[in-house]
Amino acid sequence: MPTLNLYTNVPVDTVVASDILKDATKAVAKIIGKPESVKCRFFSFLSFSLGPKYLRMTCYLHCSRTVRRYFHYVMILLNGSVPIAFAGTEAPAAYGELISIGGLGPSVNGKLSSTIAEILETKLSIDCSRFYIKLYDVQRSFFGFNGSTF
Repeated sequence: MPTLNLYTNVPVDTVVASDILKDATKAVAKIIGKPESVKCRFFSFLSFSLGPKYLRMTCYLHCSRTVRRYFHYVMILLNGSVPIAFAGTEAPAAYGELISIGGLGPSVNGKLSSTIAEILETKLSIDCSRFYIKLYDVQRSFFGFNGSTF
């Protein structure tokens, strides 16, 4: 469930946005050590017969490669053309917030910061010195999904 919100004052066209979303999704999943998405073959059956907490527990135990529906996601939000002033100028800049249930720590946070900064520099020409990122490691009960919490 890692979620990355990115805001930039640079206009972002559809093609570049798609590239950033793909690159950031792969990077966040790999660095944090969580899958981009996990499919669970038991999801269809269990969603009709059991509650969400049992479903979640069962899917954690039984996820496999033989699959039908997605269960977990890395989410990336990209907001372009947002008015931002950084260090007194409106030159290209960005701000990000990454929220995750576990997986964060000093070494991981540094890798996330540098990798996301590199993506923004490559795709949008935003210098890494004009990018802040805030990282949150939250408890399961503080993040909702599918009408419940994790």
